[in-house]
Amino acid sequence: MGNTESSSIDPRFASASRAFAHNELEDLKSLFTSLAVQSQTDGKYVTLPVFKAYIGIDGPLGDRMFDLMTQKRKDQKLTFEDLVIAKGTYKKGTNDDIEEFIYQLLDINGDGIVGRSDLEAVLTAMLGNLFHKKYSKSGGDSCDEIVDIFINAATFTKDDTESNMSFEDFRKWCSLLPSVRKFLGNLMMPSDPGSQIPQLLRQDNIDPSLILLRTEHAWHIGGALPQHDLDEWKLLYHSAVHGQSFNTFLGNIQNDEGPTVLVIKDKEGYVYGGYASQPWARHADFYGNMKSFLFQIFPKASIFRPTGANHNLQWCAVNFSSESIPNGIGFGGRVNHFGLFLSANFDQGHTFACTTFGSPCLSKAHQIYPEVIECWGVVTHKAENDRLDVMKGTVLERFKEDRHMLNMVGLANSSD
Repeated sequence: MGNTESSSIDPRFASASRAFAHNELEDLKSLFTSLAVQSQTDGKYVTLPVFKAYIGIDGPLGDRMFDLMTQKRKDQKLTFEDLVIAKGTYKKGTNDDIEEFIYQLLDINGDGIVGRSDLEAVLTAMLGNLFHKKYSKSGGDSCDEIVDIFINAATFTKDDTESNMSFEDFRKWCSLLPSVRKFLGNLMMPSDPGSQIPQLLRQDNIDPSLILLRTEHAWHIGGALPQHDLDEWKLLYHSAVHGQSFNTFLGNIQNDEGPTVLVIKDKEGYVYGGYASQPWARHADFYGNMKSFLFQIFPKASIFRPTGANHNLQWCAVNFSSESIPNGIGFGGRVNHFGLFLSANFDQGHTFACTTFGSPCLSKAHQIYPEVIECWGVVTHKAENDRLDVMKGTVLERFKEDRHMLNMVGLANSSD
């Protein structure tokens, strides 16, 4: 195959090859052969247009990925050796190796500085690929705003002339935006991007303009969730539709036994919320498990997962008369000093920095006044299938019991 003579003397190729099983190397050879045929290069190398079509990324991000894959030779030729070396790092390397590769990928201009313009180019390409829309970072209440909220989660160090995201700041950014990290870590493993984006279901009579949670927001939140929680999310409660009522909220979600996504927009315009892994049910103390987390959506996007500092994860107090058990729903922190809390009147609440999730105050001020409250039920098809299997089993057992009873009284044959 292409450059076979050089492969025996290139230590990087030899080292990368050892990371793959024999059948994996054969698969890589088949992939290379297919792409080289499409490139019409007599099987010697893969061209830039064919490579970008394969990974599904056009523009500067696709160019930069190709540049790194070809080891910055600038000869526009991706050889089999290049493919193995890059895959060995990108797929088989340590987490540090992979994140170093992704960090270099963000340096779109190749000038050694990861600045705001680099992030804008990467996010524009990434979101355009996922949602088939035209994105840019120019502000406004449209697609443009989405680029802003992800960039606003980044930290930049001011150098002499330009702001730069250091490698440590990049790693923090990835921890706040797991969906971005997942996408950039899977560019060489093309798959259906739709499988990573929950389908948002709502009743037809609900005005779409009322909905807080956009598909892009759901993708952001879903970055912290397993694949089986990313199929469908259905709107269970919306304060503008169902009324700003705690009792209505509880009534609407009581038949939904799966996880939920609570989204709040307050009167300061901030949008944030929490993923509740356990059903909302009356408790006199904290409950839940380590799958719950808090998130921000606007003016910046961030995910805050449990730190392990404590187990004060979910709170749902209903009709308690003690001041030490405040009625309402919440996440993290401690009583009367929650990471996020909504009072039972649904007209006010608070948010404080908390060690439970390592989260900051989620709004402009600690005291919050909700303008819109939404709750989405996560439809877990695995759970649905398990429930149907149980129902089938129950029906079968009942049939066997009924059949046994008919046999006992001698009526089984006459009932056929």
